[in-house]
Amino acid sequence: MKTFDYLLAVREQKGAGFLLLLDPDKLAEEDLSLVVSHAQEAGVDAFLVGSSLMTRDNFENTLQEIKRTAKIPVIIFPGSLFQISGQADAILFLSVLASRNIDLIVGNHIHAAPLIRQHELETIPTAYLLVESGKMTSAHFMSDSFPIPREKPEIAAAYSLAAEMFGMKMVYLEAGSGALSSVPKEMVHKVAGSVKVPVTVGGGIRNPEVAHELASSGASFVVTGNFFEENGNSGMLKEFARAIHFKKTEGVIV
Repeated sequence: MKTFDYLLAVREQKGAGFLLLLDPDKLAEEDLSLVVSHAQEAGVDAFLVGSSLMTRDNFENTLQEIKRTAKIPVIIFPGSLFQISGQADAILFLSVLASRNIDLIVGNHIHAAPLIRQHELETIPTAYLLVESGKMTSAHFMSDSFPIPREKPEIAAAYSLAAEMFGMKMVYLEAGSGALSSVPKEMVHKVAGSVKVPVTVGGGIRNPEVAHELASSGASFVVTGNFFEENGNSGMLKEFARAIHFKKTEGVIV
């Protein structure tokens, strides 16, 4: 089963999927096996691996260690051209549609495409939309984007419709790691009601209640990462999984 088909099956079975973002810059390699095992046992459906700014040359090693333990898909969430590897199951082929930098919309993709094909890496074409979050995040700064205003869900919906018409398979609404506020549930509801492709939401999600609101508002996948890098919060992974998996049906995903 392709990774994208697996994600769709998760959404069908559970209502929404729980994706955990692992940042190679913030995790020690010796801790990865334990982190991955704990996350899987808690109910995480897939791992995203990537960073807005890599300051250590450990991307390949991090992926290798994660794959050694992971029984669920490992998907690259690339912050740059340096984050491409054949060790992953798939890569989000991100286009930062609201960026003022043409390379982040399509330019870098031209350089990446031959490498991705060489690795026979599954691509998930994804429209990446930064949303105003109350502070300047690394994702906002590095993407050279004007974030979509929180109170303008119709703008996010219009961008998402354009992405769907371009043939992209997913829309990713991003508040950014460490955001003061998550993407508003009203925006998620508006975008999810406007497109047929899955909507992924991440950034600033610090409690299960917010995660549940986003999932029940139409998010197909909810992403957390920064919150669980803080000491003591990893014990809440199971609570987040229960909150996001609001739909219970019979069946096994393979």
